[in-house]
Amino acid sequence: MILGFGAPESHMKVAVGLSGGVDSSVAAYLLVKAGHEVSGITMKLWAGEAVAHGKKSGCYGPGEADDIEAARRVCAHLGIPSDLLDCSDRYEDLVLRYFRDEYQRGRTPNPCVRCNELVKFGLLPVAAREAGVAFDHFATGHYARIERDPRTERFLLKKGVDAGKDQSYFLYRLSQEQLAATLFPLGDKTKDEVRRIAEKARLPVHDRKESQDFFDGDIKDILGRDDREGDIVDSRGVRLGTHRGIWRYTIGQRKGLRLSSAEPLYVIGIEAETNRLVVGPKAETLRRSCVVGNCRWIPFDQPAGAMDVEVKVRSTGRPARATVSPLSGGMARVVFGEPQSALTPGQSAVFYHADLVLGGGVIESAA
Repeated sequence: MILGFGAPESHMKVAVGLSGGVDSSVAAYLLVKAGHEVSGITMKLWAGEAVAHGKKSGCYGPGEADDIEAARRVCAHLGIPSDLLDCSDRYEDLVLRYFRDEYQRGRTPNPCVRCNELVKFGLLPVAAREAGVAFDHFATGHYARIERDPRTERFLLKKGVDAGKDQSYFLYRLSQEQLAATLFPLGDKTKDEVRRIAEKARLPVHDRKESQDFFDGDIKDILGRDDREGDIVDSRGVRLGTHRGIWRYTIGQRKGLRLSSAEPLYVIGIEAETNRLVVGPKAETLRRSCVVGNCRWIPFDQPAGAMDVEVKVRSTGRPARATVSPLSGGMARVVFGEPQSALTPGQSAVFYHADLVLGGGVIESAA
């Protein structure tokens, strides 16, 4: 049984998380067209002064006034209620503080994964109900699918049919309760189809550009302006140069090192305690295994044993064949069939079987 657009209920009350973009707007339109009772809910995340600037380059930043107004216009066009919910204080606690802490530890965080689990599919529906919005299901414009396994009665997360837009990587931490209450009307559609639907329906956002980044602005405004210089060394500890603040770098990075070398050098380690950056040639970025922590599983509570899977270690990366073995304490070990480049602590490793998301965890170390 597929839970999405065309779910078996003939009439539902649905709250749609509207970002002001094309995808969430089309999700709302499809649900209205299907005869459901739809409400639009939009988050206010920016705690400072919002400034309309006519562009959309991030999901968080001072330009969110444009997004809020766009969401309001979509609701007016569709004839549905619109609620703006101020989530800025909790967003600071749940996402921004985590973002800063991870960088200070020399890790590379993934704020989108964190935000989906705790804010978009956690805080937002709760805040909507507290504000008096009545609904049975919560919907978004994500490109992913939810199905219910008739054998186990568990809710499954699957890739969206548009491989180029699939967002299941960012959703692997959703709980059974969250999946059960969620609809993804765009899961069986391509981006081109969504654009055509938006234009045909004359949605006021049909030609809006997509957000490309987490933050609309200078990332230093979030992290604080810690530009302490430190040593750049090779894997033997030989000093090669000076970095401009470890927050500027991530594992596998080549650009911005300002080093002269006979062969290209890449970041292979970030030592927050000593404020050092470790670099090496491409071969030294390769690792055969990694340990992931804080694992979340979807089709089952815990794997019975080792599993052969495909793993994505970044959202835009190609899946790699691997064996994942559960460990104690919510950990797992991933051993790849072929060495992988730039396994980055703080990023997520997400496990798949074909188009089914098995689960995932946060990379803690690589070897």
